[in-house]
Amino acid sequence: MQVSILSYGAVPGGEINCAPAVQKAIDEVSAAGGGRVTVPAGVFLCGSVLLKSHVNLYLEKGAVLRSSLNPEDILPFPTPKDEEGIDGWNGGFFLGARDAADISVTGEGTLAGQGEKVFSDPDVDHGFHECPKRCAPFRPRMTLFENIEDLTITGITFLNAAFWTLHMAGCRRVQVRNIRILNDDRGANNDGIDPDCCQDVIISGCMVSTGDDAIVLKSTGPMAKRYGDCRNIVITGCVLHSRDSALKIGTETHGTISDVIFSDSIVDRCSRAVGLWVRDGGSVENISVHHLTGSTRRYADAYAIPGNPGWWGKGEPIFVSCTPRKGKEGQVPGVIRNLSFSNIRLTCESSLFLGGESYAPIENVRLNEIEMTFRHTGTQPGGLFDEQPSGRHVYPHTIPALYARSVNGLHMNHCTVTFCGEKEAWDGTLCEMEDCDHTDVSWEKDT
Repeated sequence: MQVSILSYGAVPGGEINCAPAVQKAIDEVSAAGGGRVTVPAGVFLCGSVLLKSHVNLYLEKGAVLRSSLNPEDILPFPTPKDEEGIDGWNGGFFLGARDAADISVTGEGTLAGQGEKVFSDPDVDHGFHECPKRCAPFRPRMTLFENIEDLTITGITFLNAAFWTLHMAGCRRVQVRNIRILNDDRGANNDGIDPDCCQDVIISGCMVSTGDDAIVLKSTGPMAKRYGDCRNIVITGCVLHSRDSALKIGTETHGTISDVIFSDSIVDRCSRAVGLWVRDGGSVENISVHHLTGSTRRYADAYAIPGNPGWWGKGEPIFVSCTPRKGKEGQVPGVIRNLSFSNIRLTCESSLFLGGESYAPIENVRLNEIEMTFRHTGTQPGGLFDEQPSGRHVYPHTIPALYARSVNGLHMNHCTVTFCGEKEAWDGTLCEMEDCDHTDVSWEKDT
């Protein structure tokens, strides 16, 4: 079955809420056994739409499905009362699906979140215009797909998300290919792609430009209870720009995140290239990162002004953190083990950082053919370590090439560091290690 939303009363022009027409088309196609619902060229304003099993939402070239910002047009995603208030789960959604199978969103058109209307710049970082912008009180997430088997997202453009862009929770057999995410790169909480307790996921050939993390793997509390591990994730062939991490794993780690490959991608001016956290008692393990190139840098923040956030990261190429959240000092935050990083060439402004605790060491880290070029490319001075969110928070520290604390099993071979520029915060120290066991660290060249 193939239908156009025009046949159900959708009106282009971006003034009339077309959600009832789009939803009716989806419902009828799903009830008939499945098929395609086409959005033709034109701008269609739309409130919340729920996709159903065996439906392909196809956006033709020139088609724009624009999210309404009117709270009356946006549906709250059904969440049990005991889970309300959890970060990322309260609030509504623009396009979503739940407890369904064989769903796809394809084509050459655009899903537009109108994020340009929810972010403003009050210049709290004193003229740098780099820190996160202020947010409007109401801003729906662009998508939320929960418990979907066989989910495919290909070809389309996500434009100016007001909140998380592509959020998938408890999904199985997922393909995200050749999409573009073009968000405000100072937008708070406008993550690019968020697989949360998903399994068997391939993300390939994507271009992501956003403020918050470009791709972030999560294990949130409610989804870990419902769907178990986040595992078997392949991310490859992507170009990623973010003022936080290009790839982030955590910080929500209530379950296990394992068996992840991140490869053959470009990191474009991110606060961090790769960041791994455990905080909530879960584990992050069997992670392979290889063949990355690009740059990291430090952006201005506004922490000196109460109530104003900043980006996480100070220009680290690799950041691994196993330490408790603030107020839970001394509690085991979880486990990080079996990490492999190889063939990575990045210009950076801060250390390759591995920070565990004596009672929660990071285990078995392999670094091979890492080329770090220290170059001051940002607007801010160095000299800070950033372990947010934790009791350690942000604090002054000299910047060695490698900092390792409480790591059990660290193997480093064929790695180089190059110093460029007079303003660089790096003091020339290659390694600073505290409370580490079974280490084999060598530098091939230091210039």
